[in-house]
Amino acid sequence: MKGLTRRAITAVIFVIIMMTGLFLGRMSFFLLFAIITTLCLWEYLNMVLHHNTRRDWIRIFLGVAFGLTPFMLAAIMHFALADNDQFVIITSVLFFPLIFLAFIYELFAGAEKPFQNVAYIVLGMVYIGAPFSLLNFIAFNGKGFNVWPIFGLLLLTWMNDTGAYLVGSWLGKTPLLPRISPKKTWEGTLGGVAVTFGVAYLFCAISGELRLVDWMVLALIVSVFGSIGDLIESMLKRSIAAKDSGTLLPGHGGVLDRFDAFIFLLPFAAAYLLYIR
Repeated sequence: MKGLTRRAITAVIFVIIMMTGLFLGRMSFFLLFAIITTLCLWEYLNMVLHHNTRRDWIRIFLGVAFGLTPFMLAAIMHFALADNDQFVIITSVLFFPLIFLAFIYELFAGAEKPFQNVAYIVLGMVYIGAPFSLLNFIAFNGKGFNVWPIFGLLLLTWMNDTGAYLVGSWLGKTPLLPRISPKKTWEGTLGGVAVTFGVAYLFCAISGELRLVDWMVLALIVSVFGSIGDLIESMLKRSIAAKDSGTLLPGHGGVLDRFDAFIFLLPFAAAYLLYIR
């Protein structure tokens, strides 16, 4: 009972913070996802890299900075400074030298597996930093700013996860991928799909954002790639024998645990939203 209460309190606080950050304005949107991206990178790098010495911690801090770069550059491009095309080109080009700074650091750090460390850092950029950077391309349209599609994607992701958990707990019998996640079932997954499509229909009717066919496509993307994203993070945790990505959210694990599905579906959802824009 105590665990459920703690989990519920965490969920309420989490939702309040998310809603405030999303709808308070451009700057709150930027700060919200900059913090989320930073926390996800921090948890990921703490899972995959050693953190026993000062050099290890410096590597992790550098990895967070490198991983945050795509989000920061995309945000700069979509704020007022992006009116200058030359500035956009320069900031984009600056992204590449930062990657190679990881190689330079390992050259002098004296690690036993320097290229493995570089690979983990670059993977953080690809796996976490790049998907979150796409949020700026969804929310900003020229000088316009609209977070409703992002809120819709978050809502569908949460409902897919909740539906899968509830239906799986009630009817789940057939393992989905026991090698990676023994508790996930086909019944739960299909239940999450049904809930996601139902919520997408209601959200379209209530919000008036996009067409119904667009929300159905996004519901499909969330159902497929969100579920895969959850399994991908489970595969990561299993490979390093970790139960959760962190402990920041009592009763829910880490921040990366809450956004693993959202991160993985973002490239596909962003591609579709930018295509229909």
